[in-house]
Amino acid sequence: MKNRGRIVAFFVIVIAFAITIGSTVTGVAKDINLGLDLQGGFEVLYEVEPVDEEQDVSRELLESTVQTLNDRVNRLGISEATIDIEGEDRIRVQLAGVEDQTEAREMLSTSARLSFRDVNDNELLDGSDVKEGSAKQDFDPNNNSPIVTLQLKDASKFGEVTSELANKYNPTVPYSDREDLLVIWMDFQEGDSFAEEVLKEDPKYVSAPGVEEPLMTTNVQITGNFTVESAQYLADIINSGSLPVHMNELFSTSVGAQFGEQALDETVFAAFIGIGFIFLFMTIVYRFPGAISVVNLSIYIFLVLLVFKLMNGVLTLPGIAALILGVGMAVDANVITFERIKEELREGKSLIAAFKAGTSNSLRAIVDANITTLLAASVLFIFGTSSVKGFATMLILSIVISFLTAVYGTRLLLQLWIKVKFLKQRPNWFGVKKSEIKDISDDTEVTPTFLNRELDIIPHRKKFFMFTSLLVIIGAVSLIMFKLNPGIDFTSGSRVEVMSDASLTTEEIEDSLSELDLTPKSIVISGENSEIAVLRYDEVIKEEKINELNNYFIDKYGNEPNVSVVSPLVGEELVKNALYALGIASIGMILYVSIRFEFFFAITTIIALLHDVFITLAVFSITRIEFDVTIVAAVLTIIGYSINATIVTFDRIRENIQRKKKVVKSFEELSSIVNKSIVQTMTRTVNTTVTTLIAVLAFLFLGAESITGFAIALAVGLIAGTYSSLFLATQIWLVWRGKMLKQKPVDFRKKKRVEGPQV
Repeated sequence: MKNRGRIVAFFVIVIAFAITIGSTVTGVAKDINLGLDLQGGFEVLYEVEPVDEEQDVSRELLESTVQTLNDRVNRLGISEATIDIEGEDRIRVQLAGVEDQTEAREMLSTSARLSFRDVNDNELLDGSDVKEGSAKQDFDPNNNSPIVTLQLKDASKFGEVTSELANKYNPTVPYSDREDLLVIWMDFQEGDSFAEEVLKEDPKYVSAPGVEEPLMTTNVQITGNFTVESAQYLADIINSGSLPVHMNELFSTSVGAQFGEQALDETVFAAFIGIGFIFLFMTIVYRFPGAISVVNLSIYIFLVLLVFKLMNGVLTLPGIAALILGVGMAVDANVITFERIKEELREGKSLIAAFKAGTSNSLRAIVDANITTLLAASVLFIFGTSSVKGFATMLILSIVISFLTAVYGTRLLLQLWIKVKFLKQRPNWFGVKKSEIKDISDDTEVTPTFLNRELDIIPHRKKFFMFTSLLVIIGAVSLIMFKLNPGIDFTSGSRVEVMSDASLTTEEIEDSLSELDLTPKSIVISGENSEIAVLRYDEVIKEEKINELNNYFIDKYGNEPNVSVVSPLVGEELVKNALYALGIASIGMILYVSIRFEFFFAITTIIALLHDVFITLAVFSITRIEFDVTIVAAVLTIIGYSINATIVTFDRIRENIQRKKKVVKSFEELSSIVNKSIVQTMTRTVNTTVTTLIAVLAFLFLGAESITGFAIALAVGLIAGTYSSLFLATQIWLVWRGKMLKQKPVDFRKKKRVEGPQV
């Protein structure tokens, strides 16, 4: 009866979650804020300089600027806007889902300093003389053309200004020579001149009406060659107030709506395929426990999305990748536990005893692996910006929730079945053949195998060292001679991605750009049907040219292009932050591993992760794949995965040394322990790598093109991490530690164990 109650409880829990997930997951997913890369929009990083040169950039000045920008964004009707202060003098603006990026960019960047001047550029009135919120779009009663009306605060002051101008009224002289004009400027800057602008077809000033007689009124009409939309735009700008600063653009990126929609569809499809194959793999390899893990992995994905929504997070392409990589972390915790249970079953223990020992022995490795990966993700969050920070947020959230669902969720559900008589006599349901189980009374030690083969790895360590040295030499030569192929994130310049419904050619794009006087350094045609063209520029395209380029390609192809612009300063900071992140992550891991294990393990672990990072960089150097900021995120993620795999192997070495219950003093004895530990963890390491690679490869072949480099970096890093954790780090530690045995014997007997949950 008790077991029946456990089974009933299992199905009640599963059905309750199934109903909850089935009825709410669609709503949760729809309510999550999507980033620029998934729905279109643009992001700009501004450097702030005060209008008044004597004024300092204070926190109050930045906050007032953000408030004004928020007001402007609200007038655009954009609900998904993020405006943040960064550092001491920068403001980052992210506008997702904006329909007219050109208008939004202009409205943000203009300081909106309204001024009324004479023809000699002397200021007569400024924005402080205008009543707040009084500007509106209207129509000229004489010819019904669009105009802007506003109200001044002081009629007498306006009367004095217009009276002085009216005294100079002379309509008989040429317009450019008249002195009675009231020139209305928006953002007049030092060096601007009415005398120069009046000769241009499209002058910078708004309008310059002649003043025939004094005007004792507060009502002012601004006339010009307005459309209804441009008049409304000017009214909105005036009402939003002027900015007390100049906004210098350091970085910008824009994503057309169609690019975003396509990226979202492709990435979600890749995610479904990747998760589906992971579920299938776990069920085939681990049988009944694998099916239990599928239930918990589904709960994990739902909880991540739910918590991310409650955090009001913004989901980006790298964020979705982090979610699926989190599935790999959750799978890893399950794989470690299931493999330990299988080992205990082979030792002849009962199912209950094997479950208790397996869950207890696996917890320490899971804790250490998750903490080190969490450390890498935290460093990424601290030093990352924009989508990289979003990736780190999702990765941290995934690690925490995957730990809870895998350690406690899977074990809870498995525990409800573990005492059922039906399972006690069926070890094959846990992936263990009866022929593999030894008699419990047999004291002989079971030799671990991989794919039913005994492996003796240690004697081949020189081959691994030679192979690694060869890889390092080839990578070093490539990096020295060819270096990396840096994207504009690191070199500064501009990148434009154009999409067409039909095939594009280089000649067609060149002809189009010649009309705009924008000759690119390179043009690369991509896409399944050659419908995408990527243009690279060494120089930073100016804002007005970006607007012109956007409008041109929208008219020509019906799609808004993706435009990224980066100044040299931003590129330098990205490199610096990446190096800081790598350094701090390494120091943090050395400290943690030294405390939990020993200093020799810590240094060897860092050597292994540096190897993995180096191999990844070398592959990018050899293949000439563009190296951008998202790949920095991938490299830092590789650090977490690399140390994860290494820690699991080292944890088994430590455990096997502890089981000796004596100090290890000979190299032969230490070699035997290391070899046994490698083989014992090999199945776990390979299975975890395979499941994570399934997700990564799904993104690589089915996901959006914009994360291809990201997926390649992760795939290379995962393979390199598997190799280094099994065949490099362990061998280096053995050689180094083996030579020091006489000085410092290996002894972990005083290290505390982490106890796992019990039945």
